[in-house]
Amino acid sequence: MQHPGKKNAFYAQSGGVSAVINASACGVIETALRRTRHIGKVYAGRDGIIGALTEDLLDLGRESAATIRALRHTPGGAFGSARFKLKSIEQNRAEYERLIEVFRAHDIGYFFYNGGNDSMDTALKVSQIGESLGYPIVCVGVPKTVDNDLPHTDCCPGFGSVAKYVALCTREAALDVASMARTSTRVFVFEVMGRHAGWIAAATGLAGRKRSEPPHIILFPEIPFEAERFLERVAQCVTDYGYCVVAVSEGAAYADGRFLAEAGTRDAFGHAQLGGVAPVVADMIRQRHGYKYHWAVADYLQRAARHVASKVDVEQAYAVGKAAVELALQGNNAVMPTIVRKRSKPYRWTIDHVPLAEVANRERKVPREYITADGFGITAACRRYLEPLIAGEDYPPYRDGLPDYVHIKGVPVRRRLKTRYQI
Repeated sequence: MQHPGKKNAFYAQSGGVSAVINASACGVIETALRRTRHIGKVYAGRDGIIGALTEDLLDLGRESAATIRALRHTPGGAFGSARFKLKSIEQNRAEYERLIEVFRAHDIGYFFYNGGNDSMDTALKVSQIGESLGYPIVCVGVPKTVDNDLPHTDCCPGFGSVAKYVALCTREAALDVASMARTSTRVFVFEVMGRHAGWIAAATGLAGRKRSEPPHIILFPEIPFEAERFLERVAQCVTDYGYCVVAVSEGAAYADGRFLAEAGTRDAFGHAQLGGVAPVVADMIRQRHGYKYHWAVADYLQRAARHVASKVDVEQAYAVGKAAVELALQGNNAVMPTIVRKRSKPYRWTIDHVPLAEVANRERKVPREYITADGFGITAACRRYLEPLIAGEDYPPYRDGLPDYVHIKGVPVRRRLKTRYQI
């Protein structure tokens, strides 16, 4: 397919944000604004795809070059994101028709959707419905997920920085616990994100190299939880080392698939709402062993920690944003840029791409060979995979002792449609 001539471009952020999603935005926007032969205006949706449905667009050409450049070191979603999943075309064709109506009204020929598994599915469907409605639109997915669970890419932008953060938190908290274990806290439980894939939990394993070094136990979603085996290991660690540090993925589950911390509700994507697994695990330990404990939940802190972002992650996030525009202008449609590892030491990577159909709604979990035989740690192969992704520092500028992050002006685009869409 050829590019659609000089059309406007639309960019949106989707799902949970990260420390480097705005670096991808920077890559998309800077590249698109430079390609004036084929791209006219560059817009963003306020609060992700909701901005397209409600015709709430932002004119990125009204932002200064310095502001766009500063997105590279600013965490969060500068334009707003949303957990809003479009239904299937068969279930609600009207939603997709509305998107095309808005795109047509604003002469948008390029759609760059920055998100994870569900977002890649949305971009694919928009390309399909546009074709069927006689308004072809080039749709390119821009990969982003701290969970690192998109297939066909060496890693996902956002993950390397989270991995770095949880590894350093584990190492630092463990030093605190070790200092006090003789007379105070014996067990520390650290909860990290990861519903079905334990990549972030695996990254905590980078904190120590020896069996005696924390984390002493990692609980992966990929390994069914066995309470007895776990509690025995906790006691053994306390006996051997004087204390025990446990890293647990929020998606840790029993063999029958029940999450340890399932709250009984669902989120906007239909996923089970999890209620916090760290206190659940800590209470198990208290009831069995009576050890004094503390627990912590990394929660939003892990995905917002731009101050300790991985340099590799920042560079890759920008690169996939830039590549998305270049792929679109080369005539590629319904594709996603991917990161390809050429070697691990020293780490070398390049950018390729795959069809969205091969990515949409698919999850890549931690392979069994990356998890130790006992199910409680990471293997040398896993360490070789993870270590390059947390390499390097890319500190933001500081002012008055704090990171100096940027805020966009957010100049709205004049609405052209008479109908209003209610979410």
